[in-house]
Amino acid sequence: MMNSIIMLKGKVKYTLTLDPSVWIFDDRKLDMDVFFEHPPEQKDETEAYTKAVSKHWDREIQEGAVFPPTLKTEKKFKKQELVNGTFGILFAPFLANASPTEEATNVSFKTKDALISFSLEEAQKLIFGFSQDGKPLREDGPIYVYLPDGSNRNNPIKYVEEIIVT
Repeated sequence: MMNSIIMLKGKVKYTLTLDPSVWIFDDRKLDMDVFFEHPPEQKDETEAYTKAVSKHWDREIQEGAVFPPTLKTEKKFKKQELVNGTFGILFAPFLANASPTEEATNVSFKTKDALISFSLEEAQKLIFGFSQDGKPLREDGPIYVYLPDGSNRNNPIKYVEEIIVT
């Protein structure tokens, strides 16, 4: 069994402790099956927020502010989705929060038997898989590292122990 915590350290202003077990509750999580079949377009955060608020208001106008039975059904469906889904999350926000220093050029993933490096630019596009068929990646995880084009979808980087910015 692998350690479920990953340190992001090196040439960063802030060392981060990443716990993939809590990402299932993160709104930024991606359904990996959908992501690799239909990659998302770049979206404007303000536009996404406006659309979400508009959708909420439209629903209240059409259905009233009371909670219709459909909300209960939707919650049940979402729960089922979480229990059975395969999820990932983009690495970019975590890397941004760590604030790489100006001299940082690479990000390396230390696995149980290798050190795999990417340029800082390439690393910002990577995706961390953290759940397979509704279960955490305990045996060969705690994360899988996927390339954004999905070319290593069937053979991701596994057994990641720490992330080092150099």
